Order: sequence, then structure tokens, then C-alpha cells
Amino acid sequence: MLKIWGKVIKNTKIIKDDVVTSDIEGSYQDNLKECIRELCYRFDIQTPYWLPSNVEEYNNRRKVGFNQHNFMEEIDFDKFMIEELKME
Repeated sequence: MLKIWGKVIKNTKIIKDDVVTSDIEGSYQDNLKECIRELCYRFDIQTPYWLPSNVEEYNNRRKVGFNQHNFMEEIDFDKFMIEELKME
């Protein structure tokens, strides 16, 4: 099971946040994609593109931020952050 905290940040303030979990059959990557898809749906934002720097940051820290460079359309926020939370 994977638990991810998502935050939408504008002007250094969290304007939206939520925690989602995924326990679908499949790999860690499949569960991560499902969590991100669910967060984007809840926040009503498009799904960001992962750049090599995002993959490296997530693999090293288990959290990553996405900015305008990760979205095809204009965004009305500064950053979309995801962070893996430890399951208890």
C-alpha cells in the first residue's frame, strides 16, 4: 500500500492538500501513478509530466515538486508537491 500527501502551493501557501492511498494490484510505480492521478482529479489540475530531474528527486527524497515546466497548459499555482508518507 502506498500513501501520498499532495499539496498545491501558491505564493508560498498551501491552497489545497489531501492524502490518498493506493493498494492496486501492480508495481510500486503503478500505485504511485494511481495516487497522482487521484490527487490531480481531486485538485482539478492536469497530471504533470515527469522530467528526469523529478524522477531523481523523488527517488532520493520520496518527495518532489512540479512547476509550470511539468504542465502543458498554464497553471494558476506555483507548485504541485507530492510526498510519500510512511504507513503505520
